[in-house]
Amino acid sequence: MLTRYIKAALHKAKYKILSDDDTFYGEIPEFQGVWANEETLELCREELSEVLEEWILLRVARNLPLPVVDGIELSIKEVA
Repeated sequence: MLTRYIKAALHKAKYKILSDDDTFYGEIPEFQGVWANEETLELCREELSEVLEEWILLRVARNLPLPVVDGIELSIKEVA
C-alpha cells in the first residue's frame, strides 16, 4: 500500500524549469513542504521521491495525518 500511495502522490507532482538558472523545480501541491530543485528533470524526480518518503516517515513518527491520495489512505492503527 505504501508504494501505491507514493506512486499516486508522485503522479500529482508539478514540474517547471526555473528561468534564473535553468534548473528543474518540482513539488506536490497537496504535500506542504515537499519540493525538489535539481539540474535535470530525472534528478528532480528522484529527489522529490526521496523528500516525499522522508516527509511521510516524519509525519508517521509524529502521529500526524497524511493526505488521502486517489482514495488511498495511510493511517496508523493501534494494535492490542
